[in-house]
Amino acid sequence: MKLLAWIIMVPVALAVISFSVNNRATMTVDLWPAPFSLDAPAFAVVLVSVVLGMVIGAIIAWFSGGKTRQRARAHRRRADANARELAALRQQLGEAKPEEPAVDKALLGPPPGS
Repeated sequence: MKLLAWIIMVPVALAVISFSVNNRATMTVDLWPAPFSLDAPAFAVVLVSVVLGMVIGAIIAWFSGGKTRQRARAHRRRADANARELAALRQQLGEAKPEEPAVDKALLGPPPGS
């Protein structure tokens, strides 16, 4: 798994570094409707936008998965309760299991096939 992370992250890091080095020009970002404007390098504007988009997407995905996580917790609680009940029933069965009655082999007759 670590090798896969390195295989993916090294080219991504090289691409980000190359993008940053090649896009150092300053651009003005107007934060309308606020009366602010900001001068920033082009690579910073793009990278901040990408990271901000990823964070917002992760938050939306987390909120949309709330019902699924809630159902999973309910199923886990139900499974745990069923496992405890099964263990208790097995323990009761082990305690209440009567011993096998002794069978008089003379009453059974000869074994089949003899």
